[in-house]
Amino acid sequence: MVHLPRWQIILIVLAILAGVVYAAPNLLLSRDQATQLADQGSLVPHQQISLGLDLQGGVYLLAGVDLAYARERERDSLHEEIRGALNQAGMGDSVVGTVGDAVEVTLPAGADAGAARSAIRELRSDLAIEAPEEGRLRVGLTEAAQEARANEVMAQAVEVIRRRIDATGTREASIQRQGDDRIVIQVPGFDDPARLKTIIGKQAVMTFRFVNESAVPGDRVPPSYEVLPATESERRAGFPENYVVSKRVMVDGEHLTNAQPSFDDNGRPAVSFTFDTLGAKRFGDATRDNVGRIFAIILDEEVISAPRIQSAITGGSGIITGNFSVQSAQDLALLLRAGALPAPLEYLEERTVGPGLGADSIRAGEIASVLGLIFVVIFMIAIYGLFGAMASTALLINLVLLLAALSVLQATLTLPGIAGIVLTMGMAVDANVLIFERIREEVYNGRGPITAVDAGYRRAMATIVDSNLTTLIAALLLFQFGTGPIKGFAVTLSLGLVTSMFSAIMVTRLIMVVWLRRRRPQALAL
Repeated sequence: MVHLPRWQIILIVLAILAGVVYAAPNLLLSRDQATQLADQGSLVPHQQISLGLDLQGGVYLLAGVDLAYARERERDSLHEEIRGALNQAGMGDSVVGTVGDAVEVTLPAGADAGAARSAIRELRSDLAIEAPEEGRLRVGLTEAAQEARANEVMAQAVEVIRRRIDATGTREASIQRQGDDRIVIQVPGFDDPARLKTIIGKQAVMTFRFVNESAVPGDRVPPSYEVLPATESERRAGFPENYVVSKRVMVDGEHLTNAQPSFDDNGRPAVSFTFDTLGAKRFGDATRDNVGRIFAIILDEEVISAPRIQSAITGGSGIITGNFSVQSAQDLALLLRAGALPAPLEYLEERTVGPGLGADSIRAGEIASVLGLIFVVIFMIAIYGLFGAMASTALLINLVLLLAALSVLQATLTLPGIAGIVLTMGMAVDANVLIFERIREEVYNGRGPITAVDAGYRRAMATIVDSNLTTLIAALLLFQFGTGPIKGFAVTLSLGLVTSMFSAIMVTRLIMVVWLRRRRPQALAL
C-alpha cells in the first residue's frame, strides 16, 4: 500500500490540477463574465456553481395540472375514433355519446353487437368494453392505460415548461413533478413572476379555422360552427368581439416547426411561422381553394388574428399579424416553439425570494464552512501532529475537487447543500482517522514506519469502503426519492463522499509516500 506506481501518481496529480482549473472560475470570474464566456462558446473553463432559489433569489411556483381536462380530451378523441370505426363497419346510424370519462354507444335495432365490439377493439389494445345492457356498449381506457396516460401528461407538461423557461435565456431552473398532479417550478434569478406565469401557464394550442362571415354571433349558429371571442388587444383595436368559426380545423399547431418574432410590412410587431411538410401541404391546399375567405388564427380558444386570404400560401410559411407589442410577439413565438401544454395549469402556491436573503444565506454558509474547516484542521493537527497536517492538506484539496465537480456537473447548490458540504468536511477526515489509528496500533506493536503505514492502510481499507459506501447508498436514495431541499443536501453529500474517498485515501497516501521516501524516519510520532 505504501508503494505507488508512477502512473497512479500522474493520475492523482492530474486530477488535482483539473480540480483547481475547474474550481477557479468560482473565485476568479463574476457571474456576468462567466455568462459572457458561455455565450461566446469559449473553450476556457468558465462554468460556475449553479445557485439554487434559496441562495440566488427568484420565483417559486407550485402548479397543479388539470388531469380531468386531459381525460376529457382523450375521451373526445376516442369518441371520434369510435364513430369513424362504426361508420366503416356499416353501423353509422349508431348513437355515440359520452358518460363521464367513457364513450357510450347505442346500437340500432338488430345490429350485431359482436361486430361492433370487434370494430372498436381494432382501434386500440388498451380499451375496456362493457355492455351495461343489450344493444349498448360503454368504452373507456383500462385502469393501466389511464395511469400511463396521466404519467405521460405529467412528463409532457414538465418538458414543455422546461423548454419554455429555457427559451427565455434563464438558466438553472428546476422543474420537478410532485405527487400525482403537481409540478414544482423554481427559477433562480428571474425577476418578473407575472411574465413567468404568463409564459408557463398558457396552453398554447394554436389552430387555423375558417370564419363564417354570414353568421351573426348572437343568432343561431350552424351545428358545425362555434362562437369564439377575440383577444382583448384585438377588441381594443376595433376588431369584432366574437367570431363564428368552423369546428373543423384547417391546420393545427402540431405542424409548426418554427416561430420567430418579426415585423410586418408596416413595421409592426408580428410572428412568422413555418410548417412541416404535411402542414405546408394542408395550409397551401386550404388557402388555394378558399381565396377571399377570412380564416381565424386561434390560440387557446381566443382569436388572435383573422386575416383574409389574398392568394394561395404554398411556401409552408406565413406571418401572424395583430395588435402585438414587441414583448407579446416574442412571448407568443416562444410559446409556439416550445409546444402546447397537454392540460391547463392552476397555480396553487407562489413565493418570491429576494436576492438579499440569498446573499445572507451564502454569507452564513461561508462562515459555517470556514469555521468547520478551521476546527477540523485544529483537531487533526492537535491529535495527529504531522499526519494531521497531511490530512488537512488533503481536506483542502477535497474542497477544491468538490467545487470543481459541482461546477462541471452544473449541480444546483442550495442552502441544505451547503450543510452537506459542512458535513462532508467532518466526514472527509474519518478515513484518515481510521488509517492513523491503525498505524498507531501497528507502531505500538513494534512495527517500523514503512510496515506500520502499509499495514494501517491495508487493514483500514475495508472499513473505510464499507462505511462510505453505506452512506453513499443512503445519499443516493435521498436524491432519488427526495424533493427540493432534500435533493440539494443529497447532491453535495454524494459528491463529497466520492471526492473525500479520493482525497483521504489517494492524496493523503501520496503525501505520506513522498514524505517517507524523502525523510526516511526511524520512528513515527503518533
